[in-house]
Amino acid sequence: MILTELLDPITKYFEWLGDVTNVWTICVRILFTLLCGGIIGIERARKRHAAGFRTYILVCLGAAVVMMLNDFLSLKDGADAARLGAQVISGIGFLGAGTILITSKNRIKGLTTAAGLWAAACTGLAIGAGFYTLSIIAALSIVIILSI
Repeated sequence: MILTELLDPITKYFEWLGDVTNVWTICVRILFTLLCGGIIGIERARKRHAAGFRTYILVCLGAAVVMMLNDFLSLKDGADAARLGAQVISGIGFLGAGTILITSKNRIKGLTTAAGLWAAACTGLAIGAGFYTLSIIAALSIVIILSI
């Protein structure tokens, strides 16, 4: 039994989704990443924020690809299973920092966008790791929070 089957009810019913070396699993994870990142990005684009549809998809997709690569390398070579994911979390801070501006009226703009990009990257990591239940709940939570 794969560990994710114990943690994620979706992989319990669809066992093949837990195998990182399966081509169909990789395709499902990529499509799911495009869906989650796209839904979050649509909400931001609708409000005319600089980081919108494409940005959120790319951040989510990049994080998922890194996590799938991380899982593959840990299976293949016994590499540290958290190393690449940790680098995404710290690296996305630089992207987020670029979205934060201080206006002439000493008001901070872009902080929510930066936080949304970071959360989208974390959602991508969860998708890449095959933790689908967490990914669904996280993506929906992000969209709800950004919509309010």
